[in-house]
Amino acid sequence: MTFIEDHLLSLIAFSPLLGILVLALVQKQKAGLMKAIAIVITLIPLSLSLYLFGAFDFNDQGYQFEEEVSWIELQMPSMEQQSLQINYELGVDGLSVSLILLTAVVGTLSAVASIYIKKRWKAYFILFFLLQVGMFGVFMAKNLFLFFIFFELTIIPMFFLIAIWGYLNRESAANTFLIYNGIGSAVMLIAFVALFAITDTLNIPALEVMVSQLTSQSVSGWPYAIPPGDVIFFIFVALLFAFAVKLPIFPLHSWMLKVHVEAPPAIVMIHSGILLKLGAYGLIRLGIGVFPEQFERVAYILAILGVVNILYGAVLAFVQNDLKKVLAYSSVSHMGIVLLGIAALNYSGLQGAIFQVISHGLISSLLFFIIGVIYERTETSMISDLGGLAKNMPFVCGVFLAGAMANLGLPGMSGFISEFLSFLGLFNTYPVVAAIGVLGIILTAVYLLRAVLNTTFGPAKEEWAHLSDARGFEVVPMAILLGFIVLIGVYPSVLSETLDLSIQIFLARIGG
Repeated sequence: MTFIEDHLLSLIAFSPLLGILVLALVQKQKAGLMKAIAIVITLIPLSLSLYLFGAFDFNDQGYQFEEEVSWIELQMPSMEQQSLQINYELGVDGLSVSLILLTAVVGTLSAVASIYIKKRWKAYFILFFLLQVGMFGVFMAKNLFLFFIFFELTIIPMFFLIAIWGYLNRESAANTFLIYNGIGSAVMLIAFVALFAITDTLNIPALEVMVSQLTSQSVSGWPYAIPPGDVIFFIFVALLFAFAVKLPIFPLHSWMLKVHVEAPPAIVMIHSGILLKLGAYGLIRLGIGVFPEQFERVAYILAILGVVNILYGAVLAFVQNDLKKVLAYSSVSHMGIVLLGIAALNYSGLQGAIFQVISHGLISSLLFFIIGVIYERTETSMISDLGGLAKNMPFVCGVFLAGAMANLGLPGMSGFISEFLSFLGLFNTYPVVAAIGVLGIILTAVYLLRAVLNTTFGPAKEEWAHLSDARGFEVVPMAILLGFIVLIGVYPSVLSETLDLSIQIFLARIGG
């Protein structure tokens, strides 16, 4: 194998650091040059991710492109093995390779959207590249130590990107983000430490075996006072809480609403498109993968919480006057669909959940990019202040309507496939819960059409008569994101074939 193939995952994960080195040599006043450099640098992980996707063998059930290097060894006299060995372990399967490509695509297009950033460009893009490293790393990590390090690396840059470059209440939004995610991360760390204490391993594939053995272990062979099944369940609940904050699951969602409203659109593209998906990825990779029996015990509760997310988000989205708040509550609602698919614990449901993760990543990125374009011209995102924009911005408004149609699940677009599969899976498991959840689909059409039609159609206001339609650099992200949305909607096999074996492996863990 070539050097690139041997170290492909590391090259993808850490190539954004090259941008930091290059930017360090550029004078801070040269905004245009720094923005151009940032966009070019994001093309490196994008190109490598496309190569990874093309070279990935979707008929292989195991991890691929694995990297393992002895990294940290700590002497632990109290342990039987006398030392704690932490390796640098990376690997990808069908699930993670799809999310890596999504991260690379959204990252590049978000860099394009960052052209609207008006101050402290060098610091902004340095934090932007660090955020990219964290996102890539989470999807590649094969042990809990690396998973946690990369997970934390997404929180710190995000805090500053909100606090410095956000809107009026940016500091409050950043602090709320940090408090919620900090608590979630602390709980996750406690769970990881407890898991290591009872298994002596941080390797995720090894944990899948060890946790299964401990769950079935008799109390007589257990060195602790609490039964092994109870210990494992408590650890699982702690991880469930941590990922519930990140997804987010009601009632742990309020921080996300503030971020969507106050953060700059380019950062919300990443937050809504990728960072929320870390919660879903954790639920699947660690929840179902490592704790299948415990996950089955709470699946019905997760299904109910999914319906609550759907209906709560849809109802509140309907009464919002701010386009950013409409999409923020819409994200809460659509993450409920992810929960429904995961809770179904069957092939259709899990496939639908992953489809929704990727589909929503594309759709929400597109819609927030368009809101950024509108805000750049009007300096408002209030529906009541807008109206008649289609007269002067026909392309932007046309894509906005297309994105809304995808978000409400129009056939021929990715949103339809993901929602159909998620509800199909849940109807086979919890039909009553699924039937209630379908009401959210109807409400989605109502609030999205209300927001889009009131913004783009109706009498044109005089103050918007000077507005220009999409410029060249704005057309590219819209066309690419909409193209992916239609591709998945028209030809879902491009994604389902990628995920097939990974889904089968997860279902085998729960006996499905």
